[in-house]
Amino acid sequence: QVQLAESGGGSVQAGGSLKLSCAASRFTWSSYCMGWFRQAPGKEREGVASTDSRGSTYYADSVKGRFTISKDNAETTWYLQMNSLTPEDTAMYYCAAGLWRCGDDWYSQTRFASWGQGTQVTVSS
Repeated sequence: QVQLAESGGGSVQAGGSLKLSCAASRFTWSSYCMGWFRQAPGKEREGVASTDSRGSTYYADSVKGRFTISKDNAETTWYLQMNSLTPEDTAMYYCAAGLWRCGDDWYSQTRFASWGQGTQVTVSS
């Protein structure tokens, strides 16, 4: 079973940047969708960005132009570069992996089979 571990969260002031990492172990999938999700206190978990084995990328409207999803060449670590952070970005961030190539359903949480434990991002004004 694929295991995912997030890191890189922390506290930052508005306008700052953070880079989250998601390390995958036992990852042998040739076709996959890898996503980042977040859940703020009192809110439902929402999709932030996804990428797949073709290199396609997808973003929520709220983060377009500010966040970038990427992966290393070995395809064992995925990243979420977050710039121009605002207090509205404060949330627990999770990475997730699914056995399909992302499409219009890139944010469909039920399709992601493996989830990490999450890393907290706090943005102060």
